[in-house]
Amino acid sequence: MMQTASKPLLKVEGLSVEFGASRVIDDLSFSVSSGQTVAIVGESGSGKSVTSLSVMRLADMLGANFPAGRILFGTSKGEADLLRLDQKTMRGIRGKEISMIFQEPMTSLNPVFTIGDQVAEILKLHEGKSNTAALAEAKRLLDMVRLPDAAELLTRYPHQLSGGMRQRVMIAMALACKPKLLIADEPTTALDVTIQAQILNILRDLQKDLGTAIIFITHDMGVVAEMADDVVVMWKGKAVEKGAALDIFDKPAHPYTRTLLSAVPKLGSMTGQDFPKRLPLMVLEDGEPRLAGVERVQDTARYSADPLLSVRDLVVRFDIKKSFLGKVTHRVHAVEKVSFDIHPGETLALVGESGSGKSTIGRTIQQLQKATAGNVSFAGKSLSDMTSAERHRLRQDVQYIFQDPFASLDPRKTVGFSIAEPIRTHGLIHSDKEIATTVDALLERVGLTSAHARRYPHEFSGGQRQRICIARALASNPKLIIADEALSALDVSIQAQIINLFMDLQQERGLAYLFISHDMAVVEKMSHRVAVLYLGQIMEFGYRRQVFETPSHDYTRRLLSAVPIADPRQRKQLAAIEGDIPSPVRAVGNEPVRYAREEIAPGHFVARSA
Repeated sequence: MMQTASKPLLKVEGLSVEFGASRVIDDLSFSVSSGQTVAIVGESGSGKSVTSLSVMRLADMLGANFPAGRILFGTSKGEADLLRLDQKTMRGIRGKEISMIFQEPMTSLNPVFTIGDQVAEILKLHEGKSNTAALAEAKRLLDMVRLPDAAELLTRYPHQLSGGMRQRVMIAMALACKPKLLIADEPTTALDVTIQAQILNILRDLQKDLGTAIIFITHDMGVVAEMADDVVVMWKGKAVEKGAALDIFDKPAHPYTRTLLSAVPKLGSMTGQDFPKRLPLMVLEDGEPRLAGVERVQDTARYSADPLLSVRDLVVRFDIKKSFLGKVTHRVHAVEKVSFDIHPGETLALVGESGSGKSTIGRTIQQLQKATAGNVSFAGKSLSDMTSAERHRLRQDVQYIFQDPFASLDPRKTVGFSIAEPIRTHGLIHSDKEIATTVDALLERVGLTSAHARRYPHEFSGGQRQRICIARALASNPKLIIADEALSALDVSIQAQIINLFMDLQQERGLAYLFISHDMAVVEKMSHRVAVLYLGQIMEFGYRRQVFETPSHDYTRRLLSAVPIADPRQRKQLAAIEGDIPSPVRAVGNEPVRYAREEIAPGHFVARSA
């Protein structure tokens, strides 16, 4: 057991959890004291989330049973074994004394109620507040998690918010009743680094003021180094290593821990390199870590050729508010005069905070969103001049990999059917036998087997589902792939494999990528050029080495300084951002200032602030 100074608030002793005949957690023990943070790390399927759901007693609803173990918690009425309590008693504890931030905010928020109603409901239920007082407190909570236009957001529905904004609403709900124990299951996965840094600060302050205990479940080792006092490393349902964060990072004893830490992308590791590099991976073989794969400089971009994709002065706006007579009064200025080119074999990364317009640009290129103004050309031909047959053909040449692989796969269709769909839609192969052979080859190319073709999406882990989405994107033999936060939900070990897969495919097929991400360390590892977006405008644009080694805009420097470092000795206490939070919502007629860009070195452009 890990040593803690005070009496533990929560003690998990010898916990085993089974679903049917399958044992997913075996003899797990750890404890958390008030004001302490314990991080549980491990890859998808190691049992991290089941551990948290068992503490909340929500695993019961999924059909779990507990053949052994105790979960002791210091409730307001004294210590109790949570596994012995009935669900009615647990409802009084859940939300008030133990709170949880779930990994997937869209499935945890009710789509038919406003954000205000959902945050206020907890306060009315557990704190007995009136509706007016609960809504006022809800606004304060949304301000605390740095959401812009908090008063306006109270009236909106979950689908009207970006992924990062929904995640912050979930965090606000979890903190509403100032719980004794907060379980955070991948709470910062969908957040950009600056917001993540602010959220980590909020959680630290909460610990300082209220002595809240935190169980932090994550695959981001930078966040673990930043937050955790103690670490539990899980692998195949067992805790293979436990100890103080400093010891785990300095002297990892178990081969799996060593493999996990070696896969962490480190910001600055590519300093001095002109091109991205495909690096060998550390894999576990017969219980021992060893390096596998080749090292290769990714010099694939063909800048001498004509651009594959050209975006010129792209503007995208959404009308959101209307007057009583139906006249538009407010608009979201999602994208403002954005221009860039992507060449064959090039990876262009779009980085920036949640709500900066990254995904909107990707969706507009893929014709999922209409542009307000500007022009998008593919292979020299403008989208606006294309016939419907040419636009259909363009969908074959440009493929999209979405952030959430589960939501983008049809749960009622086998993955083989989903991968074959683009082949059938575009009439690439007509024989069923040849289609099946192609699907098998695609699955094997992304590290799965032909046997997986007959399974359904729910039978796979998050990392495997993302590979299936990559196989589906490759099925139509595209020239450009738009990867929208395609790696953010993956563990570091899987992430490293997918990065190498992307690079291998680029080398083999000359693929170009528009890589939309908020993970600066991953962007540094795999992109040729980088565009930094802020409120729909490009603040800095250049070759990867220029942007990472000589960042010349304040905003780029702020993004890079907020990246957590996977070393507990280098913890950063970032100053809280004061003042109003900038918002892309503006009244009609109130146009945003457009910044002129200046070329400070060949290919390196920086917006000059007005």
